[in-house]
Amino acid sequence: MFERRDCDILILGTGGAGLFAALHASRAAPHLRIIVAVKGLTGKCGCTRMVQGGYNVALGPGDSVERHFMDTIHGGKWLPHQQMAWNLCETAVIRVRELENELGCFFDRNPDGSLHHKAFAGQTYDRTVHKGDLTGIEIINRLMEQVRALPLEIMEEHRALALIPSKQRDTAAGVLLVDMQTGVFRFVGAKAVLMATGGGPTMYRYHTPSGDKSTDGLDMALRFGLPLRDMEMVQFHPTGLLASQQTRMTGTVLEEGLRGAGGYLLNGDGHRFMFDYDQDGERATRDIVSRAMYAQMRDGRTSPNGGIYISMGHLGAELVTKEFKGMVKRCADCGFDLAAGRVEVVPTAHYLMGGIVCEPDTSTEIPGVFAAGEDAGGAHGANRLGGNGVANSTVYGGVAGDTMAAFVQKMDASPTADRDLIEHEIERAQHPFTQPAGNIHVLRERLMDIMWDNIGVMRNARDLDKGIKQIAELKDELLHTGLPDKDLVFNMTWHEWLNTRSLIDVSAAIAAAACARENSRGAHFREDFTDPGDLNSSYFTVTRRVHDTIEVGKEPVQFTIVKPGESLIGNSAGEVPPMARHIT
Repeated sequence: MFERRDCDILILGTGGAGLFAALHASRAAPHLRIIVAVKGLTGKCGCTRMVQGGYNVALGPGDSVERHFMDTIHGGKWLPHQQMAWNLCETAVIRVRELENELGCFFDRNPDGSLHHKAFAGQTYDRTVHKGDLTGIEIINRLMEQVRALPLEIMEEHRALALIPSKQRDTAAGVLLVDMQTGVFRFVGAKAVLMATGGGPTMYRYHTPSGDKSTDGLDMALRFGLPLRDMEMVQFHPTGLLASQQTRMTGTVLEEGLRGAGGYLLNGDGHRFMFDYDQDGERATRDIVSRAMYAQMRDGRTSPNGGIYISMGHLGAELVTKEFKGMVKRCADCGFDLAAGRVEVVPTAHYLMGGIVCEPDTSTEIPGVFAAGEDAGGAHGANRLGGNGVANSTVYGGVAGDTMAAFVQKMDASPTADRDLIEHEIERAQHPFTQPAGNIHVLRERLMDIMWDNIGVMRNARDLDKGIKQIAELKDELLHTGLPDKDLVFNMTWHEWLNTRSLIDVSAAIAAAACARENSRGAHFREDFTDPGDLNSSYFTVTRRVHDTIEVGKEPVQFTIVKPGESLIGNSAGEVPPMARHIT
């Protein structure tokens, strides 16, 4: 049994993408019925709120959209969808003004009143605007104020379980959810559904997102028949806090601005090693820094907890405390002195560049389904520049809201949902209640070790094959593991079971795509195929679920704006000038 509600637009997620979509859709067509559903509490969960670093936008003297775009393409190793990357860079200029002038966000300023831009790795200009090191909280708080004032419905603590097609299977008809507070299943019929659940690679031993992020949206998209692209491209942020396994703070990000400001990475012997790997040292892109750190760790040159040190003390304790107040406090809570001492860090799974294949207007190949934020693939290619993530969410959240409003106003009636499939999905969600009780937490811990050890920072065929086999075995074990408590009301062990199932399924997609790409690009590094391959014949992987198996194909990258060897900033070699400013 299930309850039913109906609307014009259903938005899954209340991060930057979901809230901006709600805001834009409501403004574009105030008469539309809009429902926003979120797994947690509005403004209190998701990844946008956790953003420390800032928002990339080309507003500084000498900077330009073209430079931002070329940095994004170079950083993404020529794999980004070029129109999506261009729209990201161009619209960020509009969106940051919207954040300031219409929503009331207050970013840090220079003495002359202009926006302050700080340095982030892989960028030729300092273009990351910010609110100290708590930028995400500022954005989400202001967005939440605006959205809560709108005449729309917010369904909090509602977990999305499945996309539901029409009876004809030619369009989306809505989403099946479960009310976590009551255990009641609810089908929300909708003319348009936005997938904005966020990614969250929490299947790795060290990860930055909160534990409730479990790639539910990508799993639902796979089961619905939607293709995913670039799933092998898992970004590891170089500086995840490494305290101990007894604290949930381990893995959380110490933002890139630390390295941009001149922080040093030191191995266990105190050697500053990054210039041994790249001429940009600590300001190399995240993939390069993460691999260098991992190599040092694998060779045994580690800190006491098995990681690397970041050192800021040479910049002066007063400056570090002023500029990075939030992180200084966070480190102090874990027994580290960021301002004057050394802090242990480790590469930590941070972001999925891959996601649902979609168009620049956020539409997908199945009418009625749209994707934005980390659920959408294409904009970042093989590597995301720090500061492009929250820009991507807000830019494409707004685009999705405008696109969906136009889409539903052209429809005469809502699609008729496939009721049999709704009943099937309810039965699927309750599967663990039919099995003998076991320990779900042990299974999730094993998944994190499998992914870290075999499909992590550095990869090879032997470990990938081993990981794929272990993931399949773990899924079989999960399906034979039940729960001791049969009550659906706030049964968090049940939701942990559902989280683990989503993570296992998406892990299988990541592993399959990684196995298929026999070269090294950006975040994907194959020790047995170290060459990046020919840039002019670049391809991206496309992952689909066919029956109960994962199939991976390859599609050529379309160089619609710029080709390898070319540039939009007047250098035929495709190189960009040195950084205009360095923070010292």
